[in-house]
Amino acid sequence: MTTTDSAKDRVSAKSSAALRAAMARLFAGHPERTDGRLTKENLWREAQVSRATMNRAHSVLAEWDAHITQHGKTTPGEARRDETITDLRKKLAAKTQESTRLTKQLQAAAIAIAALHHDNEALREELSERASTVVVGIGPQRRRPR
Repeated sequence: MTTTDSAKDRVSAKSSAALRAAMARLFAGHPERTDGRLTKENLWREAQVSRATMNRAHSVLAEWDAHITQHGKTTPGEARRDETITDLRKKLAAKTQESTRLTKQLQAAAIAIAALHHDNEALREELSERASTVVVGIGPQRRRPR
């Protein structure tokens, strides 16, 4: 911390160092005392200083705001989580689409099987009717000369 920073901040060097260390841990995604979200509340809790002390550390807050503006409020862990969620959503959509396709294919097969079953039953009935019909002839059958 420079002399200008200490005059501007109105916090002790120890508090400023604690805030900077906490800020570095939060940005790296390795919090020790908080859930790791990039909020100012987590900053002062992570640094184990009061909110008022953090609010007097203007240069630290300026660095915090600059980093958040440039990189956003997403921690590395949250970014990995969001990427995993996006990937899983894409896989789920593909599996849902495949499931829908296979369901339609299964329904078409069931209809074809039902139609074949109906045809098979009709053929069996026709065959049994033919078998039950007895051919009655009069006298012995003779062969015709060729």
